[in-house]
Amino acid sequence: MRFWGKTFIASVVICFGVGATAVAGDITGAGASFPYPLFAKWTVAYRNETGTKVNYHSIGSGGGMGQLEAKTIDFGASEMPLEPTELQKHGLLQFPTVVGGVIPVVNLEGVKPAEIKLSGKVLADIYLGKITKWNNSEIVKLNEGVKLPDKYISVVHRSDASGSTFVFSNYLSKVSPEWKHAVGTGVSVSWPTGAGGKGNEGVASYVQKISGSIGYIEYAYVLQNNMTYTLMQNREGRFVTPDLKSFQAAAADANWKNSKDFYVILTDQPGRDAWPITGVTFILMHKVQPDTKTAQRTLDFFTWTHRNGGELAHQLGYVLMPDSVLELIRKEWKEIKGPDGKPI
Repeated sequence: MRFWGKTFIASVVICFGVGATAVAGDITGAGASFPYPLFAKWTVAYRNETGTKVNYHSIGSGGGMGQLEAKTIDFGASEMPLEPTELQKHGLLQFPTVVGGVIPVVNLEGVKPAEIKLSGKVLADIYLGKITKWNNSEIVKLNEGVKLPDKYISVVHRSDASGSTFVFSNYLSKVSPEWKHAVGTGVSVSWPTGAGGKGNEGVASYVQKISGSIGYIEYAYVLQNNMTYTLMQNREGRFVTPDLKSFQAAAADANWKNSKDFYVILTDQPGRDAWPITGVTFILMHKVQPDTKTAQRTLDFFTWTHRNGGELAHQLGYVLMPDSVLELIRKEWKEIKGPDGKPI
């Protein structure tokens, strides 16, 4: 797994900066920028209600996993679920928190949000460097009536180890055999073309600045930055809009109950209205906790999000887990134990 190689080494370099911000009684987490807009709202509301401060650092999924392994944080967050063997190897437990969408965004003069349609194959060919101009026949074929410029496409991707990249590359691997063979799936991949931005924030900034560009960001960043997004063709052949409805549709048939350690991936799901590039943020914690009180405070925070976080989530375009999944999560928490071996 790529989390535990070069990504971990790079993360150790910065882990002391994250750890140094915490004080006694605080909770500290780090990782994916995918849920950061929501976590930022949740942590403020939680502190106002309970007095407990939750520090969450948006450093990318790879960085968060490295710091979790170094035990400098209380929880990590990532859109790439770890397989059961990896969880066992590292003594970790994972559970899902929110569902959201990874969205292609463009910067094309005169083009409005939802005006351009893309298929998975065309998107893969753009990121493979095979389609290099906006008036390429394959794009034109999908967008009759849209004036597409004779302009080179500037590809933007993530430069850091990223759960959003995992979701994006996993989707492209499912819809493009060439992508699967040449690039594959991971939190970091060898990009055939393009420039890299750090975090969802960095990709959004690059796309806003570069005329003719395309990038991929989590939906909340689309809303916050008022960016021009594309429609995507799902596996039913329909062009769908990214929104709560299409994310919920993608998650509708997820079999959490029969999954092992919540290992579920939501890209390219069936469903008439399903958004094809849908992802889940997973929280990871050590099964054996060094401090019982801190572990309990961490679980208290996520219990609060289950009960009180839904409205804030919907405002930002995220979907919470249904009650049936929350019950499974709370049962899984019984596996978390203190240093004395007793459940938290």
